[in-house]
Amino acid sequence: MLVRWNPWMEIGTLHREINSLLEETKAPSRLFERGFHKVPAAEISETDDAVNVKLEIPGMDTKDLDIQVTEDTVYITGERKSETKTENKGVSKSEFYYGKFQRAISLPTLVQNHKVSAEYKDGILHLTLPKAEEEKKKVVKVNLQ
Repeated sequence: MLVRWNPWMEIGTLHREINSLLEETKAPSRLFERGFHKVPAAEISETDDAVNVKLEIPGMDTKDLDIQVTEDTVYITGERKSETKTENKGVSKSEFYYGKFQRAISLPTLVQNHKVSAEYKDGILHLTLPKAEEEKKKVVKVNLQ
């Protein structure tokens, strides 16, 4: 069966891919006001002994965060609750995000999830995840041909 190639179909595919990418990050914009879910920005670094994860979660109370760690993934969920204010005059506008968020971060190596330390300061969540002992000792020999 022969199918005629239509180059305009590629534009539709590109359009769907761009929309999918934008939905993952959800930049604050009128375009995305409905169904807006902000994903906290993350930074992951690795030392000989641990994996360090930093997440940008400003304006949160620690009681509104739930952090769960398996040996290879970190799961963070939280909710920023809105404060309702009434104004008699003028128009108010808010670009703050209120609502639930969740983030799952795959770790580059196995960790000891029962020895995780966490600190939340100035809107940044710092997690220190000690590497599993077998991962620290792992040495891989590379053969050159």
